[in-house]
Amino acid sequence: MSLGSGKHIVKEIEGVRCTILESGITEDRMKFLKSIMEHNGYTVKFTKEAKKSEDLPDTFMIGVTDIVFNPVIAVYERQLRTHDNKILTAPYWKQQTDESKGWYWKFNPQ
Repeated sequence: MSLGSGKHIVKEIEGVRCTILESGITEDRMKFLKSIMEHNGYTVKFTKEAKKSEDLPDTFMIGVTDIVFNPVIAVYERQLRTHDNKILTAPYWKQQTDESKGWYWKFNPQ
């Protein structure tokens, strides 16, 4: 689930029911989300997804064991923190910026 979708998806990862944060993502994106969520006190599970073709890159699915967690609500209600304890914003979550300041509706990536 990305921030563009409010759909709450629960699947099993490593035999544990998890709320899926995102799927079909790169390893770098998975590591970024894993570090953010662990910093915020969540238990994170991830798995490599099956490839449809051998020439495609590896993709991952990542989730947290808290099945009532919703990343859209957590980000837009400003409940998560960055590693330097600033409020995590939507552009920071989406890795559009390294700074986490301001309001999401005022973000201008230019």
